[in-house]
Amino acid sequence: MTSNTVLFMFNRFIKIAFLAFILYLIFTNFGTFLLIVAGFFIAVAGFVFFLKQKFKKSGFQFQFNTKDFEQQFRNGAFKNGNTNFNFNDFNKFNNSNFNGGFNQYQNINEQSSAKQFFGFTHEPTKEEVKKRYKELARKYHPDINSGDDTKMKQLNHYKDVLLSMFS
Repeated sequence: MTSNTVLFMFNRFIKIAFLAFILYLIFTNFGTFLLIVAGFFIAVAGFVFFLKQKFKKSGFQFQFNTKDFEQQFRNGAFKNGNTNFNFNDFNKFNNSNFNGGFNQYQNINEQSSAKQFFGFTHEPTKEEVKKRYKELARKYHPDINSGDDTKMKQLNHYKDVLLSMFS
């Protein structure tokens, strides 16, 4: 064997060894990283599961009772409160306890705007809302109003507001 051949083989051996060393470092560190990340996610999932079980066993549930709130209000628990507050407004949503979030109900001002847009002066029934919607849809449809769909969008929004009072 010539010295060039030996040098070529040695050079090739060094390159392969260096590549193997780099791959070893990548995969061992990456494997360690993956184990740490997997351990973290398992710990978080276990903690969430633990909290769910704890709340389920304790029976934690938020309930809002207007009568209790009104009693505390009248006894002075809220010193800077508005004494003209009407607690019967809550009964529009639910007759006994208010178990939902405030955001699931439409704003009362928006309901009055919707009634005004539809031309109602009283609490409409579901059938009245649907009938009046059809009448106004014929009037405000974009094909009739030369492509202007602002009134139709407003009509659709207010229809949803009024119909949400019945669900």
